[in-house]
Amino acid sequence: MVREYPLKGVKTRDLNLIPDERGLFAEALRQDWKDLLEEDWIVQVNISYSYPNIVRAWHKHERGQIDYFLVLQGAMKICAYEEETGRMAEIIASGKKPMLVRIPGKYLHGTKTVSSTPSLTVYFVTRLYDYGNPDEIRRPWNDPSIVPTEINGRRDDPRVGKPWDWFSPPHK
Repeated sequence: MVREYPLKGVKTRDLNLIPDERGLFAEALRQDWKDLLEEDWIVQVNISYSYPNIVRAWHKHERGQIDYFLVLQGAMKICAYEEETGRMAEIIASGKKPMLVRIPGKYLHGTKTVSSTPSLTVYFVTRLYDYGNPDEIRRPWNDPSIVPTEINGRRDDPRVGKPWDWFSPPHK
């Protein structure tokens, strides 16, 4: 099932885990998942291992790259931020309930490991990394100009209207 977020193109798809006496099997990505992939073509696969509370943010891709994140172990907060409007998508992905997370590179995006154990993430991208001319515009992880006007379509979230704090307590 594909879920769409208020930022155009940000989507998630829960993966179907098929357990048996040996363990489990799941399809991580299929070319015929057009409701998620649209016309994207994966050209590179990367692995990221992050210790608890590690933030990897912010950056964006201006040449059309789209990232697909799949957390295999631990849990990760994945955020996408639209600079023009201040709208933010916030997704919690976990190896306990795998999902594929689609983030168009035009949005500033970043991650934080929110589990007490390291996170292991495989991510698929639609553009090859160019070592000589990387498609990455970087901003500091604690950039005070990143101020959400809404989070996942909600304007009543207490974090709205304040500089984004990756370490804000998760209490409601």
